[in-house]
Amino acid sequence: MTDGRLTILFMPESAYGPTNNCIGIGHALLERGHRVVFAAERSWEGKLAALGFEEDLVDLAPPADDADDAAEQDAGQFWKDYIREVSPEFRKTTAEQLETVTLPIWQALVDGAKYCEPQLHAIIDRVRPDVIIEDNVIAFPALVTAGVPFVRIVSCNPLEVPGDEIAPVFSGLAAEDRAAWPAFRAEYERTHRQLWQEFDAWVQEQGAPALPELEFIHHGDENLYVYPEVLDYHGERPLDETWHRLDSSVRQTEQAPADLPASFTDGSRPLVYFSLGSLGSADVELMQRVIAALADQPVNVIVSKGPLHGEFELADNMWGAEFLPQTTILPLVDLVITHGGNNTTTEALHFGKPMVLLPLFWDQYDNAQRVHEQGYGLRLDPYRFTPEELAGAVRSLLDDVALRERVAAAGADIRSRDGLSAAADVIERVGSRERV
Repeated sequence: MTDGRLTILFMPESAYGPTNNCIGIGHALLERGHRVVFAAERSWEGKLAALGFEEDLVDLAPPADDADDAAEQDAGQFWKDYIREVSPEFRKTTAEQLETVTLPIWQALVDGAKYCEPQLHAIIDRVRPDVIIEDNVIAFPALVTAGVPFVRIVSCNPLEVPGDEIAPVFSGLAAEDRAAWPAFRAEYERTHRQLWQEFDAWVQEQGAPALPELEFIHHGDENLYVYPEVLDYHGERPLDETWHRLDSSVRQTEQAPADLPASFTDGSRPLVYFSLGSLGSADVELMQRVIAALADQPVNVIVSKGPLHGEFELADNMWGAEFLPQTTILPLVDLVITHGGNNTTTEALHFGKPMVLLPLFWDQYDNAQRVHEQGYGLRLDPYRFTPEELAGAVRSLLDDVALRERVAAAGADIRSRDGLSAAADVIERVGSRERV
């Protein structure tokens, strides 16, 4: 091709955060005239095409026996089912979770990568991309052996890229608690080295380069990571010139919910948004505990109820639904209560909102700790907080005028940097450079 139009293949993780991140960047590239194809997981079928993208989808596991059931899966259902099974383990410490939560997740990711490897080769042959972009935590060898530039996106906490002067990923350990870092790193190695060695050997058998030590994914020709500068670890762990920070990656395509009560937008009470994400909200008992703690507080609460929305009731000062247009709601609220997923954390700061964080697993602990220690919110233990502690955290953040002004200023700065355009610029440069 000579017209400058690139064919760009995205492979996001099936969860909503990485997929929505790629959708936002993909839209920026569509608007610039490029062809954008998604090799997403099968449960996204039809949902990406409706947004203007081409779909050439993969299965991460053998299809369900009942074809009708398989066709009716919700987007991201693969991980919703898995997390619901493992969620009782979220009550353990981060070190204990390494063996009972983190390692099984890595094993499931490894199994999915191996299963879909032939599918990816076929997709690449059909699509013939100029650039391949992966937003995931696991290597897919076909993506790095295709003979075209490979761009990695990190839309989890950037501790995913390790360094001696930063806390170990998944630990939730404080920057000042360096004495605890070595023991956590040792436990990670003890629990994960065998799986990593086996996966690294398989990756190399597929013709891909060796993986970095105890990392499950390659670095790209260019690398993007989604994290606000005010939370970043760039001072403690500088990255080389192939790494580009996106302070946020927020797409504005959704409409405001038509039935939001008028009393929620008239300014009569502070407005709180409560979301544990599509995965965390499957913990009905935790949802009920938060709802009960806020039921008698002088605030209105918008609740993202999630997939088990029919199994609990909201209090009189609450309104919610199974799915909510988060990026439309966030500008309206004064405070966010979140599990600390990277998507919600970065979006909350994008709109300048302080947070109460209730981390459950994976990098949520790292995000919660970083927001807490950088002074943009408060971290609580989701399974041990008292109603008084949660209500007190909400009141203290709402009453701290100086903090709210500081968070609002950080949000304005983040929005001015236009992460979606910055990501599209990098992708265009690497694609065009290879075609010169």
